[in-house]
Amino acid sequence: MTNKRSPKFLEAVIMLVIIVATISIGVVGLKISPNVAILIAISLVMFYAVGKKYPSDLLHEGIIKGLKPGIIPIFIFMLVGALIAVWIQAGIIPTLMVVGFKFISIPWFVPSIFVVCAIIGSAVGSAFTVMSTIGIAFFGIGVTLGLNPPLIVGAIVSGAVFGDKMSPLSESTNLTAAIVEADLFKHIKHMMWSTIPAFVVSLGLFMVLGHTDKGTSLNKIQEVTAVLENHFTISFWAFLPLLLMLLCAWKKVPAILTILLNIVAAIGMIFIQNPNTSFAELARVIESGFVSSTGNTQIDSLLSRGGIESMMPTVSLIILTLSLGGLLIEFGLIATVMEVVSKKMTNTPRLIFTTLMTSIGVNLFIGEQFLSVILPGNAFKETYKKAGYDPTVLGRTLEDGGTVINYLIPWGIAGSFVASTFGVPTINYLPFVFFSLLSPVFSLVSAFTGLGVTKRKEETSSLKIAKESV
Repeated sequence: MTNKRSPKFLEAVIMLVIIVATISIGVVGLKISPNVAILIAISLVMFYAVGKKYPSDLLHEGIIKGLKPGIIPIFIFMLVGALIAVWIQAGIIPTLMVVGFKFISIPWFVPSIFVVCAIIGSAVGSAFTVMSTIGIAFFGIGVTLGLNPPLIVGAIVSGAVFGDKMSPLSESTNLTAAIVEADLFKHIKHMMWSTIPAFVVSLGLFMVLGHTDKGTSLNKIQEVTAVLENHFTISFWAFLPLLLMLLCAWKKVPAILTILLNIVAAIGMIFIQNPNTSFAELARVIESGFVSSTGNTQIDSLLSRGGIESMMPTVSLIILTLSLGGLLIEFGLIATVMEVVSKKMTNTPRLIFTTLMTSIGVNLFIGEQFLSVILPGNAFKETYKKAGYDPTVLGRTLEDGGTVINYLIPWGIAGSFVASTFGVPTINYLPFVFFSLLSPVFSLVSAFTGLGVTKRKEETSSLKIAKESV
């Protein structure tokens, strides 16, 4: 039996503030690697544990428990690295780029990709899948047009996150509904109180900031299209893996199996296009990524990416971040603060604001998207019930402060994934992920206006039955 001693509230707050300050100053102020900053934070927590005379076994238990939620995402990330590499070699991403040049409105390119990613994301239910497939193609098109790379990433991520959040196929959406004990479709419907305004305002901002002049880019587009057609197999057959991905989503095939099937489909296309492809060469591409050699510097830079190795920096960051989170949970630092805070809620705005801040805080401290829903969800569930709120109110608040915010945390699982996929640091694209930034804002608007803050119908029914029995 472990010898745990829960810290005092002030003690826990001081430790959490020190940890956030250490990581923030290191990453933002000193420009050091998030890996190093988090490693320093882990060291501080361990020294704290030694000072508190915690058994050494708790250190190991905390790290193991912290890593457990990240095992599946880590495996998925490695598969995504392989998927990106083979999709480029098979001509799938180059084909999407060529078709995009011809059919997507270039003057309104940025708002267009925001909407398209939102639609595809709603159908697929996975922001990661959207970003690592059509997102890569859109990024290549946008850079070719001379647009600001962080702005392009912001539009792609915003659309993908909206789709993930509003899809009944999304793991995070299903998890949130389960945590708050709400009907899935009722939960999705209730999220519209904050999600639709955030979407509309984001679209307006992308229309203003993303408008470009078609005339200045036409020659460059024609040049890039010619290079892609000369060095890759551009064919409508390349859309088959994308259709396979949508079919897997519709059939609710697990993410790992979906990605594996798409990798196999892309490998099949590679061998059909070039039967002389060696297994050794293909294995190198899967491991180290595809290397473009068109002679065009811009295209070679855009399409030389992917591979399992490309995800290793992200994997190391996830391991360190989840280890830190596991230690904070094991030593009761997070639970102590959440327990005290959840008991001091006296009105609707304060309750929703505190829930949002708690979810954002878990993202900052632990960097794991699901835990930013699970921990606050369990902590505040009874408080919302006692206040008579419908569980969808808590569910929407958790989504607005939890799942969408993880993409903005440099050391978070989602944030590090985006940075490694597009090669744009999280700090750079963060100001342009309007949907994630606006979601908690409109959640607060709902709290102060009372719009969408509904009471539990079950409570009314139970009271009626009780009166009738008397």
